[in-house]
Amino acid sequence: MRGAKSAKWVAGAAIIALAATACGGGDSDDNSGASTEKGKPAGYVSVDVGEPQKPLIPADTNESLGSYVIQALFTQLLEFDAKGEIVYTNAESVKSDDNKTWTVKLKPGWKFHDGTPVTSESYIKAWNWYANIKNNQQNAFWFEDIKGYEDVHPAKGDPKSQEMSGLKAVDDTTFTIELDKQVPYFEYKLGYYTFAPLPEVFYKDTKAFGQAPVGNGPYVFEKWDHKKLIRVKANPDYTGPNKAKNKGILFKNYATVEAAYQDLLSGNLDMIRQIGPKDLPKYKTDLGDRTIEEPYAAVQSIVPTFYSKTFKDIDPKVIQGLSMGIDRETITKTVLNGTREPSTSFTPPGVAGNQKLDTDVLTFNPAKAKKMVKDNGGVPGNKLWIQYNADGGHKEWVTAVCESIRNSTGVDCIPDAKPDFQTDLEARDNNEVKSMYRGGWVADYPLNVNFMRELYGTTAEANNGHFSDKDVDAAFKKGDNADTLDDSIKAYQDAEKLLLDKMPAIPLWDYKINGGYGKSVDNVGIDYRGDYVMTDVTVK
Repeated sequence: MRGAKSAKWVAGAAIIALAATACGGGDSDDNSGASTEKGKPAGYVSVDVGEPQKPLIPADTNESLGSYVIQALFTQLLEFDAKGEIVYTNAESVKSDDNKTWTVKLKPGWKFHDGTPVTSESYIKAWNWYANIKNNQQNAFWFEDIKGYEDVHPAKGDPKSQEMSGLKAVDDTTFTIELDKQVPYFEYKLGYYTFAPLPEVFYKDTKAFGQAPVGNGPYVFEKWDHKKLIRVKANPDYTGPNKAKNKGILFKNYATVEAAYQDLLSGNLDMIRQIGPKDLPKYKTDLGDRTIEEPYAAVQSIVPTFYSKTFKDIDPKVIQGLSMGIDRETITKTVLNGTREPSTSFTPPGVAGNQKLDTDVLTFNPAKAKKMVKDNGGVPGNKLWIQYNADGGHKEWVTAVCESIRNSTGVDCIPDAKPDFQTDLEARDNNEVKSMYRGGWVADYPLNVNFMRELYGTTAEANNGHFSDKDVDAAFKKGDNADTLDDSIKAYQDAEKLLLDKMPAIPLWDYKINGGYGKSVDNVGIDYRGDYVMTDVTVK
């Protein structure tokens, strides 16, 4: 989960921040991993999660670091299981007879962490606040299907209303959502955490709330030591299906995973989300059966910024040529140690509608790559940059991609490192990317739609490259307004083929999680997004 206004990568959209290089040692038979962690309360578990980019407000969080915390503190209407199937959490049901008007029935008895009830108004008031243009929420775009969105979020000027006309409370536990037009996959969107409700205390001081949020989720906020850690405790009154099996979580910030991986091996960290490239060859020896290696619904790409001198008004065939100049097979096998699969489409396996595109655009062909670039106007100045976050373990593969492009096409390609993920995101927000940026996208909901509409639609908040094409927008709208979910998925499959002609991004490879955990915890697994299911983790 940015257009001109914001950035969306999470978790939740969000952005995937891979771990950096690491160092460690030992083998699976020694005592490494036995917990010696100082300052961790009994029964708590710890995971390496860096500093969130924004305050902890659901609709203003759309990167993977903040999303981990948001999902611990807040619960929306529904979630998805490991297979991507809908699981109702705060909702008892979500129904529609026409895909345009949806009726939500809440489970009774739910409360926020301050003891106040979660009601229909808790959702309606929150969604109206999130969508209001004056509140400048990064994920406001997600509410644009709802009737009256234009009144609270006009293209220009001040809002005409403070409320979207499509939201109406029937009673304390029932409300209706009327959309502008039918959207057969709308229920899936409600599984994104940006649709979480808010308590009344939020509106009294929104800035203070963002630093110490009061949610309705399986964990209660305790403290945030900026750039060090965020601590949450299990909510004893939580009634959802994902009740915590541990007593709390420490989200620990590391400048690199050199330190994080060492802490894991020495017992000062329970879980690491991603092993850095330098340690991938040996982490299975270090951790033994405590490794996590599974595919999940995420794609790595490099994204042109169409406002930049490099790509403004460029022929898409040039971008196709650059794509053909990347040796995905070799880079994934060597630099990434076989932990990724070369992309065959703009979507990953694990989402409905994923398809293998019949194209040579994603196949390494240096001779054709060079000709495509040269014959279609070339790259201005014959030079481009790929921006990435230096704290994310991307240096090695970005360097390899640049070398492949340079050797294949003759275009000079330069890695452009930003010191950390926050700086990387701010450069995207402020339209300061020189040429291209690293675009890692993980599913917000398990449909192919999420890897196109939220990234390449003209008004999409995650559209940091400012790609805009009327034909693509029309193709997306056809999918949005299809009669059935299957028809919508099929329409987006057709739209994906159009993306090959337009090239809003260059898909590189599909993700796997390559993480691990220490000897003091058990029941460690991931969801379809590649996030650890923190509520299931137990302390030995």
